[in-house]
Amino acid sequence: MPAAAQAPAAGLFVGLISGTSADGIDAALVRFDADKGCELVLGRTYAWDGPIRARLVALGQGGDAQSLEELGTLDVQIADAFAEATLALLDEAAVAPGQVLAIGSHGQTVRHRPEGALYDGRHPFTWQLGDGHRIAERCGIDTVADFRRRDVAAGGHGAPLVPAFHAALLHSDAEDRAVLNLGGIANYTLLPAQGRVRGFDTGPANCLLDAWHQLQRGGAYDADGAYAAQGEIDPELLARLLEEPWFALPPPKSTGREQFHLDWVRQRLAGGERPQDVQATLLELSAITVADALRTQQPGTRRVLACGGGVRNARLLQAIAAQLPEAVVESTADYGLDPDFVEAMAFAWLARQTLAGLPGNLPSVTGARGPRVLGAIYPG
Repeated sequence: MPAAAQAPAAGLFVGLISGTSADGIDAALVRFDADKGCELVLGRTYAWDGPIRARLVALGQGGDAQSLEELGTLDVQIADAFAEATLALLDEAAVAPGQVLAIGSHGQTVRHRPEGALYDGRHPFTWQLGDGHRIAERCGIDTVADFRRRDVAAGGHGAPLVPAFHAALLHSDAEDRAVLNLGGIANYTLLPAQGRVRGFDTGPANCLLDAWHQLQRGGAYDADGAYAAQGEIDPELLARLLEEPWFALPPPKSTGREQFHLDWVRQRLAGGERPQDVQATLLELSAITVADALRTQQPGTRRVLACGGGVRNARLLQAIAAQLPEAVVESTADYGLDPDFVEAMAFAWLARQTLAGLPGNLPSVTGARGPRVLGAIYPG
């Protein structure tokens, strides 16, 4: 770790992330210049091997590993997949590994317990697999990984970490804004025109929609909300879903598939619901919880900038916009940030911060005791 902070380096970085949906590895080749500007040179999503993805989804939903050997093997398999994604990205961009200053690898979250495994607050942890040593060895590039655990060690949630990147690129002095990431879980970065940046998870975005669609139709996700459009919202089911106590918790807060998964839905079904009505109701749940959180935490918001895979679900965006008539809901693409690769770009930015000895977290977001340099550096 650098002994003292220095100016962030200008040049090429790679950011890698597989989110809570585990629907693919997002890889972004990013060029930073000296005045903190950034450009997405190339972004690609690489599919997981089917059996590996199935195990990642099961673990992310709270399932137990079969053995320590399985966890060790997954750690290597994930690292290999991330390394292969990096090399494929660089090959397509005609960029040699030696031209890249560092890789920022988020890894794959298999368990996120910032409140402790027993919800007692005494042993908080977050765990992302994907061995940084192996990525660095295979790519020959300095790699920064394991970003979240330092923030948790400092009393924070270790999430969300992307708000610092959002603040650097999307803040406006003229209006209160919110950046809404619609991944498996939805989370906000609140960017008031004046005042501190905040951020937190709001609950499910795509994770329940994807899981229910896969169960009923076999596809990994509900393309453009077409299946939800076939159903009708079930008011009684929606009310039972909204009774979940987690939704009422104040920030800072974070969550994942271990909280919101198929069994969570099944426990709230009365029986006899049409599957397409459940899908429509889950979509409305995502929209309502996203909107309620914003009205509670930053009611003066006039612009919501959406990113993440959920941006491709037009029906979900329409439902969110209907719940937030006082705000404009639009894509980060309108501000020069490809919504599919904002998070991957953020981990390139976080790697750049780490190499410069600069903090990557925002205590006002995560609840940590102070700013911290995040992650561990694995020399290439």
